[in-house]
Amino acid sequence: MPNNRVEKLLEKLDKSGLDGFLISSPPNRRYFSGFSGSSGLLLISRSTQLLATDFRYWEQAASQAPDFTIFKATKGLKEWFADFVSRAGVSRVGFESSDVTVSTASTMRRSLKKAGIKTSLISSGDLCSRLRITKDAQEIALIKKAAAISDGAAEHARRVVRAGMSEIELAWEIEGYMRTHGSEPIGFSVICASGPNSALPHATPSNKPINPGEPIVCDFGACVDGYTSDLTRTICVGEPDSQFKKLYNIVFLAQKAAIEGIFNGIKASEADALARSVIQEAGYGDYFGHSLGHGIGLEVHEAPFLGPSSKDTLGEGMVFTIEPGIYLPGWGGIRIEDDALLENNRVTLLSKAAK
Repeated sequence: MPNNRVEKLLEKLDKSGLDGFLISSPPNRRYFSGFSGSSGLLLISRSTQLLATDFRYWEQAASQAPDFTIFKATKGLKEWFADFVSRAGVSRVGFESSDVTVSTASTMRRSLKKAGIKTSLISSGDLCSRLRITKDAQEIALIKKAAAISDGAAEHARRVVRAGMSEIELAWEIEGYMRTHGSEPIGFSVICASGPNSALPHATPSNKPINPGEPIVCDFGACVDGYTSDLTRTICVGEPDSQFKKLYNIVFLAQKAAIEGIFNGIKASEADALARSVIQEAGYGDYFGHSLGHGIGLEVHEAPFLGPSSKDTLGEGMVFTIEPGIYLPGWGGIRIEDDALLENNRVTLLSKAAK
């Protein structure tokens, strides 16, 4: 992993009055060390970079995280945690309170107390995740690869969809395409929702048959080396009706307004308003009930968050979705979603699937 990631974290620690930090959440663990195993704990300080994991991952950890000293955890957390912390020689250690349960934090503190170690554990919120908000060139390249796979899956869906096919069948066609074209296990379940079901933004595919002319919202993403894409296309079998055409055009123009209007330094809430105002002016503001978008990377949903109440500001190197939608109960929904990179003071779309 690039050393500057750890260095940026250490700079944050200096400003926070901490001399060490424990990282437990899988995305942050992978971001700072490269280790992708399902179990592990990082401890980063100015003098030490430790990775604790169990027998299943010792060889994997040594290979994926060569800059970290591997601490071989052979028992439960309460037995080895104090020894783990003592090796770093730190006195004030932050931990991810957004990831660590109250029970686990209590176990860690009891372990230190029992061993007579005076190190203080400090609840430190979401400090690490915010460092991932700006993507480096390596991360952008991986998201582009994931986006190319999901683009291909979108075109595959257009080719194979037919009247009478169930939502589940179409979802499996999309997932199967992504897995056979280079995607790791996908980060979220494929959404395929047709007709009235498509009015549910996060509908679960069902055995409902797809009918001609009705909206089919397909939302999915590929994963490459841990990095995800997130794409939505609304399609139909045969000729769409006038309602479909009307709503699709409104959503298309709303997304276009955001793509063309986002710039470096714009507030995320203002970015949301660019698209939302188009839908509101068309008379469908009450039917766009979710935010405009969210960051993507090692997680499908991460900072920045583009919504009316967001406090984020969009900046160079951020990658996020732009996904306005309209959802009419009883009829269905329209959503168009693309993956966007903010670079050179403008949005560049990483997803290329036809709309």
